[in-house]
Amino acid sequence: MTIRKLLVANRGEIACRIMATCRKMGIGTVAVYSDADRDALHVASADEAVRIGPAEASGSYLNVDAILTAAKQTGADAIHPGYGFLSERVALAERCAELGIVWVGPHPDAITRMGSKIESKRIAEAAGVPCVPGYHGAAQDDASLEQAARAIGFPILVKASAGGGGRGMRAVERAEDLASALALARAEAQAGFGDPSLLIEKLIQRPRHIEVQLAGDKHGNLVHLFERECSIQRNYQKLIEEAPAPNLSQPVREALFDAATKLGKAIGYDSLGTVEFILDADGGGPWFLEMNTRLQVEHPVTELMTGLDLVEWQIRVADGEKLPLGQDSIHATGSAIEARINAEDPAAGYRPALGEISLFEFPPQDGVRVDTGVKSGGTVTPYYDSLLAKIIAFGPDRNAAVARLSGALGNLAVLGIKSSQAFLRDIVDHPTFRAGQLTTRFIGETFPDGWTAPKTEPDDFAAAAAVWAIGREVYRAPSGLGPWASLGGFRLSAAVGPAGWVALEIATATETLTAEISGLNGKYLLRRDSELTRMEIRVSANRAAIKLGDIIGDYSFVSGKDKISLGRNGKATDFSVIPRIETAGGKGQAEIAGAGRIAAPMPGLISQLNVAVGQSVGIGDTVIVLEAMKLMYSLPAQISGRVSEVFCAVGDTVPAGSPLVEITSDA
Repeated sequence: MTIRKLLVANRGEIACRIMATCRKMGIGTVAVYSDADRDALHVASADEAVRIGPAEASGSYLNVDAILTAAKQTGADAIHPGYGFLSERVALAERCAELGIVWVGPHPDAITRMGSKIESKRIAEAAGVPCVPGYHGAAQDDASLEQAARAIGFPILVKASAGGGGRGMRAVERAEDLASALALARAEAQAGFGDPSLLIEKLIQRPRHIEVQLAGDKHGNLVHLFERECSIQRNYQKLIEEAPAPNLSQPVREALFDAATKLGKAIGYDSLGTVEFILDADGGGPWFLEMNTRLQVEHPVTELMTGLDLVEWQIRVADGEKLPLGQDSIHATGSAIEARINAEDPAAGYRPALGEISLFEFPPQDGVRVDTGVKSGGTVTPYYDSLLAKIIAFGPDRNAAVARLSGALGNLAVLGIKSSQAFLRDIVDHPTFRAGQLTTRFIGETFPDGWTAPKTEPDDFAAAAAVWAIGREVYRAPSGLGPWASLGGFRLSAAVGPAGWVALEIATATETLTAEISGLNGKYLLRRDSELTRMEIRVSANRAAIKLGDIIGDYSFVSGKDKISLGRNGKATDFSVIPRIETAGGKGQAEIAGAGRIAAPMPGLISQLNVAVGQSVGIGDTVIVLEAMKLMYSLPAQISGRVSEVFCAVGDTVPAGSPLVEITSDA
């Protein structure tokens, strides 16, 4: 091994993951960070760290010169790009070759040829790999694309040629929706990849998304490491992946391996990469979709199933070594499933969740691995993708792996911001998922009206009151705060003895409960109307064992001034707990703004402004397109009328809740 110091040109969980393997191999590590990531976990995980620019990715993680300067400053002799950012942009790979820095990835020609979905399909067809029927021609004007779409037949899928992760991708059911889909797909493709080129594919009605992991070296050796099922998706972004794929016949499995290795050999592939395919659940395929010339987010399921460290393989073959194993020596056992925990609110249309993570904690569990790049006290910003962590469960069979994953999703504590944790647990526990009947339409078919967050039960309100009460006591104590020493202050009412009562308002975002509490030293009575509940609470760090009547519940919690966040069984709830005398009312945003005002539902960048003062609009007309976390969100008019005020311009960065456009009703 000639590599001595490796710079990770990435952030978040994948940077931490790569550094873990480097430590095992005795390789020094260099982190790079933007202004937004100065205190991030990947910075603390490295031997050295170098600032490379502002929060915006274009000036930092996508800045080739800044990354190479950091490598030179620290004496790094290798660069690993992770996934996303520069991992599939040939510029960094070429510059590394020019400067004599080891590039932990495939040769630049493979990145170029597979980086274009249009070119990759031509290569696949020449290699005898079947492709989804579609158009991948050079003509990119609307007329040519519309003609191709009509020839293919609706429904069709518009895709960014340089795209990935669902960006620049739009399903189009009717011809009249094509123009707007092309415009949005081009905008996302340009913003996300710097290339507005599009292709069109026939939309398979009940598709399965299955991929094959490849590994090649610089000596002409190429192997596959079996397949992964990635059909559980939302907006073309993967949510849950597993290996092996359930309910897959051996002939289809062998066809996948054959097609993937044919493509890899056709381009002389010499690193870790993944070939993605689509199958029709009702028969048909596999058809080639694309090749990702990098490490995939979901690589841990292959690692757990094979017992191999794929990052170590990447580093060794980049350093000129032969593949550690030949095809006949690679074996798979058991089953592994991964769930991606994202900072978003699935119950509110998957709105991105931003802000401080007050608690991120996972008790160790047999057969479960957690890959993350966040920590308690960290901040989720609007500048990067929403991935917080990956929970990966392994078992001797699929049933065991699913059961372990469900338990892990219940034990994980993510408090302070919304996350997809409870949503994922509902997916994993669904009978259709348990049966392995998976397609990319699973989410829409399982939750046709959208996913609804679990209801806040009366016992959850009571638990919040118990946490408030013991915190109030300990806060008043002169010493011995123990785990409560880190808490913010509570708003206090008059001191009470065992016979005294304090009236509380305990509220979530949608519901308020009024109750009275009495007691001391972790033993309380809660009175709601005429009903009395006996409560006992014991706390340790950010865990609370709360006995409500005869039932004991284990909660994770974070407490601050009048604010308490509770987590249990995968569900997180934020409460305000205020002595009633101090309760103040207020109007919600909808009451203040009225239906005529369009406000930013999240922080973001104004990508398109489709109206001007004096212009008439109708209900449903797209007024603004907001870019947040690399996706485009259309904001429609809620009333018909005339635009009376415009508060923003294209290119503005706006905070959540800020007014954007005011519409005066015609009525």
